[in-house]
Amino acid sequence: MALAYAGIPVEIREISLREKPLSMLAISPKGTVPVLQYKDLVLEQSLDIMKWALSQHDPDDWITDENSAKAIALINANDGPFKKLLDQYKYSEKFPNINVADVLEEALEKHLRPLNVQLSETKFVLGPDLSIADVAIFPFIRQFHMIDEGFFSLNQLDALKWWLNGCIESKLFLSVMQKYPVWHDVSSEKS
Repeated sequence: MALAYAGIPVEIREISLREKPLSMLAISPKGTVPVLQYKDLVLEQSLDIMKWALSQHDPDDWITDENSAKAIALINANDGPFKKLLDQYKYSEKFPNINVADVLEEALEKHLRPLNVQLSETKFVLGPDLSIADVAIFPFIRQFHMIDEGFFSLNQLDALKWWLNGCIESKLFLSVMQKYPVWHDVSSEKS
């Protein structure tokens, strides 16, 4: 979304993580996604890609001196502790010693309710305007919501649900959320 917002044209290569292309592994040996290659620059983290894109062009000031520290703190809490809980909830079969009810309670009390309170006071996470924090956080909230869409209503997370729906229905999100065919590295294919 940040790349599209910044007006940076990209070639999207959808890959299968089971059959990682050799050309991807050559630029990013850790073999995880996303990866952005621009000339000699290789970025392997979503937030780094977003920051780079916004450093090229940020017409609506998604990153400002005023919101930068707050945004990074929210994103780090989302990408760290909340992502761990999301994974435990989404892939509960991989965590047999984890009680899903405890995971949901922790996600609710430490992350979702505070975000809901904030969003009941402002249109977006950091105030009246969309910021890097909204775009970085919302995909994880979307994944959480997709597991059990009734969870937000059941727990009275109305402001959070309204915000999420707004993000999902935005022109920007809709412009980038497309299905792409799996890209195959010609040099990786066997003759």
